[in-house]
Amino acid sequence: MATLCRPAVSVPEHVITMEQTLELARSVHKDHPQLQLALRLIRNTGVQKRHILQPIEETLRHPGLDARNATYEAAAKERVPAVIREALASAELGPEDIDVIIYVSCTGFMMPSLTAWLINTMGFRTDARQVPIAQLGCAAGGAAINRAHDFCTAYPGSNALIVACEFCSLCYQPTDLSVGNLLSNGLFGDGVAAAVVRGEGGTGVQLERNGSYLVPNTEDWIAYDVRSTGFHFKLDKRVPGTMEPLAPALKELAGQHGWSADALDFYIIHAGGPRILDDLSKYLGVPPEAFRFSRATLTEYGNIASAVVLDALRRMFDEGGTAPAARGLMAGFGPGITAEMVLGRWTTSHSPGSPAASAAPVTAGGVGATRPAFVSRRK
Repeated sequence: MATLCRPAVSVPEHVITMEQTLELARSVHKDHPQLQLALRLIRNTGVQKRHILQPIEETLRHPGLDARNATYEAAAKERVPAVIREALASAELGPEDIDVIIYVSCTGFMMPSLTAWLINTMGFRTDARQVPIAQLGCAAGGAAINRAHDFCTAYPGSNALIVACEFCSLCYQPTDLSVGNLLSNGLFGDGVAAAVVRGEGGTGVQLERNGSYLVPNTEDWIAYDVRSTGFHFKLDKRVPGTMEPLAPALKELAGQHGWSADALDFYIIHAGGPRILDDLSKYLGVPPEAFRFSRATLTEYGNIASAVVLDALRRMFDEGGTAPAARGLMAGFGPGITAEMVLGRWTTSHSPGSPAASAAPVTAGGVGATRPAFVSRRK
């Protein structure tokens, strides 16, 4: 069974607090007719501070899409290798042991993907698969875990590396005065994360079943309006209410696995905002404390897009993990409106042939049928 090991997470050194954010909104948009509404929405995010790539003076400037994208590429190359090395060390693997690199990001663009640069500079094998995912937004953290799970199920014994790189501050649009955009200015932060999914062995969450769900006819609720100035974030006012239609999908996935979604031991959830967590607590019937790791990420880092799920999981590791065989749910939510969901159990390090490693085969993709074994190309 594939095991998601301890994630490594890094945030930039520049910090902006909630009070600084509110004061900036008051000074920069003092004549905005809906300023008071925007201020109230920003306060309600529960974000106490965020980390940003550049000093606030630089963040507020817009030197052009080309300059911003160059900053994205340079920062990714500077900051991603360190979190990868930490994630590999936690999984007790080296670059040569990785069979697929899954890179997720929605805040900059590179072609070839950063995966090619990583292979050329960090010692990964030249036959490692590359899976860049650029258009799933915040849901991509969950999608990366699920694609790693799928790969390790299809190719037993293989190992996957997940990398999430999000510099949301590079998407700041000083002339976009929509309320949704003003809210995003006080919600999103920057962060880089990496984690390894081991095909065999490892301490962490042993992945057992995954699934996806798209809420029909909501594709324009979270979106980018791509203009000459770059990515303009669009956020529909109905987004905070999406847990009502998504909670049944989480319950159904758990039910397919013989579990009850309201009786699990841990929950690692993408925290897009406090109402997401409050409503999920209500509709799943679990106490608010169940989402403490996700809420801590939101409070201390803001919404760091695809990296949220990995950071929330990292916090559970740093608390000492949980009981052996404890059952849990992880989920990322994003544009679509899309949910990427996975079920798993906590496992401690074991070698092939141990009771944990020799458990019955699992089903993948939430379809109730065991996938056929494929021969891994890993040498």
